[in-house]
Amino acid sequence: MIRIAVDAMGGDYAPREIVHGAVLAAREYGVAIQLVGVPDAIQAELKRHSTAGLEITIVPASEVVAMDEKPSRGVMRKKDSSIVITTKQVAEGLADGMVAAGSTGAAAVAAQIGLGRIKNVDRSAIACLMPTCTPNRCIVIDVGANVECDAHQLLQFGLMGSILAKGLMNIDKPTVGLLNIGTEETKGNQLVQDAYKLLKEHENINFLGFVEGRDFPMGKCNVCVTDGFTGNVALKTAEGISRMITVMLRHELLRTVPGRLASVMAKPALIALKQRIDYNEAGGALLVGVKGVCVIAHGGSRSVAVKNAIRVAKDMVVADVVRKIETTMNPTIMSALGAACLVVSLGCIT
Repeated sequence: MIRIAVDAMGGDYAPREIVHGAVLAAREYGVAIQLVGVPDAIQAELKRHSTAGLEITIVPASEVVAMDEKPSRGVMRKKDSSIVITTKQVAEGLADGMVAAGSTGAAAVAAQIGLGRIKNVDRSAIACLMPTCTPNRCIVIDVGANVECDAHQLLQFGLMGSILAKGLMNIDKPTVGLLNIGTEETKGNQLVQDAYKLLKEHENINFLGFVEGRDFPMGKCNVCVTDGFTGNVALKTAEGISRMITVMLRHELLRTVPGRLASVMAKPALIALKQRIDYNEAGGALLVGVKGVCVIAHGGSRSVAVKNAIRVAKDMVVADVVRKIETTMNPTIMSALGAACLVVSLGCIT
């Protein structure tokens, strides 16, 4: 049975919604859940649910890294915090993966310190499964772990994103796009120009070329590569537009009698649309490049989002994503990448 450690104390609605989501996941996905945090608080929430036949255990942790704490300081000082102990469960082989809905920074720091980066991976990255007009989601990588990147790191993001797309969405040859201000090869700054050459030349990447911010929501590519600063802006903009459309649609439908009647008739379609664009259905973002499965859920996650985050963690374990990234980033392949980088650098000089 797959074992998922869950930080029960992280998030805006912890531990109630976290525990509820964990119970739902244990029942629906047949996984063993390890709830990490203050035992009395977790036990009080577990009593609210029927857990007969479910494999749910409590792993004690006496401290919590708050959302407003500096991530590195909180993780380093609070050795018995729920996020540190959750990470430790995976690092010591006691759990197959972890889910955290607290501070994104704290989860990323704890995972990088506790699990360590995969050999030859320069930077770990956060990958987000964004909704599109197609049945598949688009993996946008990076969406916040690295404010500044170089071309070689963007190439690595493309490789790791491709592995995720193959494993989680069962796509044989996922298409990869590089986020830019235009699709023409001459557009963009030096970073994307250099990364374009590396991605285009790599035999293990099905590279489409540059894509714009309006392209990946339409399903133009399966993986969208970008630096963490740009990716986070794109992510937050998409979330804002989604909420804006929801509010505006509700207002217009309820403003008139014909609109209210139409909303009743269209209710099934509206529910289906909400499920496609709701972050609760996606579950959470994936921290890739570390030596373990780590899913970071939204800080405002309710029980459904937590349940789906655990599903994503399970899927990553089943797809053997970490081992596949380790294999892809082996020294032989990375030597070839180093030679490619040298060629690009020489080309820039001349």
